[in-house]
Amino acid sequence: MDTKELEKLPSKDGAIDKGNAHFIVELIEYEHDSVVSKSIMKKSTGSINALSFDSGEGLNERTSPYDTYVQLIDGSAIIEVDGKASTLQTGDGILIPADKPSHIKPNGRFKLILTVIKSGYK
Repeated sequence: MDTKELEKLPSKDGAIDKGNAHFIVELIEYEHDSVVSKSIMKKSTGSINALSFDSGEGLNERTSPYDTYVQLIDGSAIIEVDGKASTLQTGDGILIPADKPSHIKPNGRFKLILTVIKSGYK
């Protein structure tokens, strides 16, 4: 790997350099029988998190008071929103509306980016 490619990786402490391109799928690694979460950015108006799920792992049903955008960056997962299931593949995304129940079900190992937008809510 040449140094230009290395510049696109997160730093040793996992922080993302602002203003520099990076490989999104390499922000977080898989861990055996685990769900791993890494905060990319957290502000009072929302947050961006990277998550990795080993085979068989998912997130229980929950309801958020904020709109949430989920984008798969590796693998496949089943995202259920208000009772309607969608199978997402690498590169696919789905908007989960505020106050609607959602559930992330495993479909093998997968990684995703979760973006929560708080601005404009009560």
